[in-house]
Amino acid sequence: MRGVLTGFAVIAVVIGVGWIIGRRGYLGENGREVLTRLAFHVASPALLFTTLAGADLSVVFSSRLLVTALSTAAAAGVFVAVGVVRRWGVGRTTIGALCSSYVNSGNLGIPIAVYVLGDASLVAPVLLFQLIALTPVALTVLDLSGPGEKRPLWQALITPLRNPIAVGSLAGVAVSAAGVTVPGPVMDPLTLIGNMSVPAVLLAFGISLCGSTLPGRGAERHPVLLSVALKSVGQPAVAWALASGVFGLRGAPLLDVVVTSALPAAQNLFTYASRYRVGEVLARESILLSTVLSVPVLVVIAALLG
Repeated sequence: MRGVLTGFAVIAVVIGVGWIIGRRGYLGENGREVLTRLAFHVASPALLFTTLAGADLSVVFSSRLLVTALSTAAAAGVFVAVGVVRRWGVGRTTIGALCSSYVNSGNLGIPIAVYVLGDASLVAPVLLFQLIALTPVALTVLDLSGPGEKRPLWQALITPLRNPIAVGSLAGVAVSAAGVTVPGPVMDPLTLIGNMSVPAVLLAFGISLCGSTLPGRGAERHPVLLSVALKSVGQPAVAWALASGVFGLRGAPLLDVVVTSALPAAQNLFTYASRYRVGEVLARESILLSTVLSVPVLVVIAALLG
C-alpha cells in the first residue's frame, strides 16, 4: 500500500501548494489561466512527445489494452447516454465522459505501477490508448462543438493536427514507429519543458479550489456524482469482468488491469475544461472526489486480487 499512499501524498502536497498560491494571490488574478495555457500549449505536448517517442508500441496489441479500451468505452458511453437524455450539451457531456473514464495514468499511475505492481511499464497500455485514441477524439469534439462559425468539412478533418496535445502525441508515436532516435540536444530541452506539465496542472488545480464549495453539492451535482460513480466503481468493475470472464486473466495480469482502471480521473482534464471554457466545475469536482474515493477503492482491489 506504500505506492498508493506515496502517489496520493505527492499529488496532495502540490495541489495544497497551489491552493496557498491562490489564497495568497502570489500569481495575480490570471495565475491559473497562465499555468493552464502553459500546460496545454507547451509543457504537455512536450511531455507527450518525449513519453511516446521512446515507448514500445507493441503494447497496443496486448489483451490488457483491449480491456482498457472496452472498459473506457463502457464508462464513457453510459455518461454520454445520460448526457444526451438530460440534454447536458456536447461540450459538457464530453468533459463528463472523460471524467468517467480517463484515468490518471501519469503522475499517479506511474508511482502506483512501480510500488504496487512492481513495473512502471504496466501502465503503458492505458497511457498509450488515452494519448493516441481518446485524447485526440475528445479534443476534436470539443474543438468542433465550441462557439463560433462552423468550419468546412476539410478543416474539421484536420482539427486534431491543429491541437498541440494531439500533435505532441502523434509526433511521438511517429518517431517510435519509425525507430528513430531523437538526438540529445533536441530531446533534452523537450524533456525539461515537459517536466513542467504535471506541476503546472496540479498547481492550477489547487488555485481553482480557492473559494469553491464542497464538491457534489452545487448545480453540477448530478453530472459530478454520475461521473465519480462510473470512474470509481463502474470502470474497474467492467475491467474485472472483461479481464477475468472474457480474456481469462488471472493473478498479476488481472490485478494490473483492474488497478489501472481504478485510478482516479486525471488532473489534465481540468486543463482541457479550462482551455475550452466548458464543464470546469464538473471537471474540478469530479477529479477531486474520484481522487479521494480511489484510495479505499485501490486498497480493496489490492487486498482482494493482490
